[in-house]
Amino acid sequence: MANLGKFNIDGNIELQVDASAPTSGSITNVNFRVMYTSDSLLLHWGAIRGSNDKWVLPSRQPEGTRNHKNRALRTPFVKSGSSSYLKLEIDDPQIEAIEIKNNGQNFHVKLPRRKTLVSNISVPEDLVQIQAYLRWERKGKQMYTPEQEKASNKFNNYTEEYEAARAELLEEISRGASVDDIRSKITKKSGQEYKETAIKEENNKIPDDLVQIQAYIRWEKAGKPSYSPEQQLREFEEARKELQSELEKGASLDEIRKKITKGEIKTKVAKQLQNKKYFSPERIQRKQRDLMQLLNKHAVKAVEESISVEVEPKPLTAVEPFAKEKELDGNPVMSKKIYKVGEKELLVLVTKPAGKIKIHVATDLEEPLTLHWALSEKDGEWLAPPPAVLPPGSVSLEKAAESKFSTSTSGDLPKQVQCIEMEIADGNFKGMPFVLLSGGKWIKNNGSDFYVEFSQRFKQAQKDAGDGKGTSKVLLDRIAALESEAQKSFMHRFNIASDLMDQAKNTGKLGLAGILVWMRFMATRQLIWNKNYNVKPREISKAQDRLTDLLQSIYTTHPQHRELLRMIMSTVGRGGEGDVGQRIRDEILVIQRHNDCKGGMMEEWHQKLHNNTSPDDVIICQALIDYIKSDFDISVYWKTLNENGITKERLLSYDRAIHSEPSFRRDQKDGLLRDLGHYMRTLKAVHSGADLESAISNCMGYRAEGQGFMVGVQINPIPGLPSGFPDLLRFVLEHIEDRNVEALLEGLLEARQELRPLLLKSTGRLKDLLFLDIALDSTVRTAIERGYEELNNARPEKIMHFITLVLENLVLSSDDNEDLVYCLKGWHHSISMCKSKSAHWALYAKSVLDRTRLALASKAETYQRILQPSAEYLGSLLGVDQWAINIFTEEIIRAGSAATLSSLINRLDPVLRETAHLGSWQVISPVEVVGYVEVVDELLSLQNKSYNRPTILVAKSVKGEEEIPDGTVAVLTPDMPDVLSHVSVRARNCKVCFATCFDPNILADLQAKKGKLLCLKPSSADVVYSKANLNLAPLFMHYSSEVKEGELVDSSSSNLKGDGPSVTLVRKQFVGKYAISAEEFTPEMVGAKSRNISYLKGKVPSWVGIPTSVALPFGVFEKVLAEEANKFFWKHVCAAS
Repeated sequence: MANLGKFNIDGNIELQVDASAPTSGSITNVNFRVMYTSDSLLLHWGAIRGSNDKWVLPSRQPEGTRNHKNRALRTPFVKSGSSSYLKLEIDDPQIEAIEIKNNGQNFHVKLPRRKTLVSNISVPEDLVQIQAYLRWERKGKQMYTPEQEKASNKFNNYTEEYEAARAELLEEISRGASVDDIRSKITKKSGQEYKETAIKEENNKIPDDLVQIQAYIRWEKAGKPSYSPEQQLREFEEARKELQSELEKGASLDEIRKKITKGEIKTKVAKQLQNKKYFSPERIQRKQRDLMQLLNKHAVKAVEESISVEVEPKPLTAVEPFAKEKELDGNPVMSKKIYKVGEKELLVLVTKPAGKIKIHVATDLEEPLTLHWALSEKDGEWLAPPPAVLPPGSVSLEKAAESKFSTSTSGDLPKQVQCIEMEIADGNFKGMPFVLLSGGKWIKNNGSDFYVEFSQRFKQAQKDAGDGKGTSKVLLDRIAALESEAQKSFMHRFNIASDLMDQAKNTGKLGLAGILVWMRFMATRQLIWNKNYNVKPREISKAQDRLTDLLQSIYTTHPQHRELLRMIMSTVGRGGEGDVGQRIRDEILVIQRHNDCKGGMMEEWHQKLHNNTSPDDVIICQALIDYIKSDFDISVYWKTLNENGITKERLLSYDRAIHSEPSFRRDQKDGLLRDLGHYMRTLKAVHSGADLESAISNCMGYRAEGQGFMVGVQINPIPGLPSGFPDLLRFVLEHIEDRNVEALLEGLLEARQELRPLLLKSTGRLKDLLFLDIALDSTVRTAIERGYEELNNARPEKIMHFITLVLENLVLSSDDNEDLVYCLKGWHHSISMCKSKSAHWALYAKSVLDRTRLALASKAETYQRILQPSAEYLGSLLGVDQWAINIFTEEIIRAGSAATLSSLINRLDPVLRETAHLGSWQVISPVEVVGYVEVVDELLSLQNKSYNRPTILVAKSVKGEEEIPDGTVAVLTPDMPDVLSHVSVRARNCKVCFATCFDPNILADLQAKKGKLLCLKPSSADVVYSKANLNLAPLFMHYSSEVKEGELVDSSSSNLKGDGPSVTLVRKQFVGKYAISAEEFTPEMVGAKSRNISYLKGKVPSWVGIPTSVALPFGVFEKVLAEEANKFFWKHVCAAS
């Protein structure tokens, strides 16, 4: 392959051209490569013959080439990862050069000269094969790249090598060498016949397609492993040898073919080749790194509000007091909307008294009004209301009714309003369409009918906003006061957020938490996106750009808040300069014009895009693409919309509503798929900062051509990216849909590791790198969820490997990640112990698993403490649905790697327990008991309760600091409180059975026995339970009235009897020391909990660490209280006791 040169396009994008040197009668392959991706990149080209400068148009043209005015050809590039490729095949021997045009300038690409070889002499194929092998050996037995694989249809990728070998031999012949001379030369090495080539010659008698099938059969038998390129080549050679052996035993090729191509094996192999799941390189080589370099540790600072801004409460509008008065009736509110009618307002309130639907319509318009209304059973329908539901004075029409408004009689309203009420039976109708009539003029909702939905989910009553404790209250009050302005458009919301960023930054963690809560309420559609305001897309993208620039700046200056800042950025699109947003507006017009689709749904969508584009447009575009690809199945369109939260009602709720369904002709299919595919990138560039492909394009650079009035966009590559980083991202994109996700996960994590040093620096394009890192992070989570099936029958070391990958991802995304880093080190050591078959590997891995669980619980509690109070306070102020407030922090956790990691370790836990012979139970207090089963969510919820019969509590949550309720004889839980926790000590001291159950099936069985009388017989590592019968009544002296006769037999529960051995307490004396080390722990100095730590020293494996401990010995508390300075407190203590 000859390198024909490199050309700079627009000064910063490199075009590389190379070509194969053709032999007589063969084709010249000219390859073009551009280091950026673009779906709209075209090569404008022609060919040169002899000295004639006029372009000729070769007849052999790549697929998709268009003739441009019979003067040039335009061929689209093919996108692959972060690059674009194009291949021309020139079969005209008179063509000497290719010329390409860029911005008015021609680039001249001279083709390699065709070899003038001896045409009447052919070279034997066996010599060509030997020469090709020698070339391959001289090159170090190189592996072939994906690009080389793409360039050849031959399985072994030897086609180019064969042709080059043939050319070399023909060159020798043209210089006078005979075929016999060449054979003698290349088949001898140091006087001996070159055996390898002879073997190669013999092996090549077997057709390559049979070798492919045999290799596939071997791969299936081996369990479909992921092979490296070297392993693949070895497998093919082994397959070839197996077939060669069959030939040597006398089998014919036809017999072998019939034997190994039974059933669907040929189809499987062809599909496997097409998908390149087996024959392409499957893994990247991960670099060895010091895990401690991932440590993020920041000093904890007290969070105080540094800005106090008094916010005047927002005055109620004229119709809001009317609404509040109706809400006080106590009927559930189904929906409540306030529309702008010029400078006035229109309220529609739907409540649900028993068995009825009540609609209240009120307005502060002063002129006389008539309501022109109907009822509907489906969207878009107008049905005349039944006479029984018409308000007094109404007039029935053919498909509607007209009712006049009347002035409200309430004397408590600050301003008079006109109102009307209707009451209908619940369940008969779906909604109510209506318009207003005033002075002969129709009043509509931005050109459309108003519509009231009856079947909406009840909106739960809001909690009182409270005092804002644990929040940046002043900032949240300010956000609430500005929300009515923010509702106008995304431009308003993002600009308001930018204005508040200084206050949030100065407030600290709680301030940024407030911004995150607000932005996430927006992203999850809990807040209004657009309200009676038209805004250009470029104005939205500019506002986004301003906000993300500020977030980028704070990320650099406040490293302790990077985790929160990443989460805020994930809710906001990337934005960009005006040209990026403007292209949203322009490109839809070009799509409509090119594809002749200017009416119907496309025109309605066009109007929405022009006036209030939003992230919903990405989903609408995808729904259109899916609809067209499905051969115009409209159900596919709605499926894509509904799965992403867009319903018919939402489409109708836009200021520029979308009423129609798409409808296209079949001849529009290809053009629409192409143009909508291009448009998707434009939409994602503004609205989807965390989309992986879009984020990669922004970092690698891309260009979208302008056309007529449509502006062009050029994003330059980020300078200073690590060596090999583009290839790494290309690997990720090529494997993004792989069913077996292990290689993809490794590629994603390696990309994040390579990116991390750049994220710690301040650069002008830092936010693009951040969006890329956020996208890689998100893709890890979606990939691992897709790969759960891969782990169903996996060995423990593979599950542990997946755990290390997900944990590494969490470490890379977390602040204050010290405990997570140590857990990651522990898992790596666990895998090493497992591979070396260490006797205690499972026990060690279980200890790491428990530590990981504690680290995840700590992280969840931190999120709950920082985010949930702000979600509750701000959500109440903004009227967010209560269900969305309640699960706010839970959804944040679920959206990250922590939830995925928790799922993986739960999958591994029973495996480790079985391997380490730990059983399904961890028994903390082994006491044999009999009692009635009660099931509760939290032991904490029973702190003031007592039971009047022996009770076995099955509690889902036990934290460790709770008291055990009176009457409880056993506590069983899936939770794992520390064996030295308060509740564990109390259980042992009070002779209450206390155990953790790790088997969900056993736990479910116990829960199903609620109310039943059970007998528990625990051992050191197991709990046996069975149905109990009454026979030993004396054991239940103070519970006898609750136990039915005949229910108990054969029980040895000694703790149920009220009387027990007497206990004498002896006061411990102060021994003269206020603090002692673990070496001094004795029964006279400290209690059993402290002595247990000292007892463990020297009795556990070396890899189990024993905490360094000190204790306050007995008597210190009394000694300190007896001091002169503490006499006042001493008297109060004595009085209390």
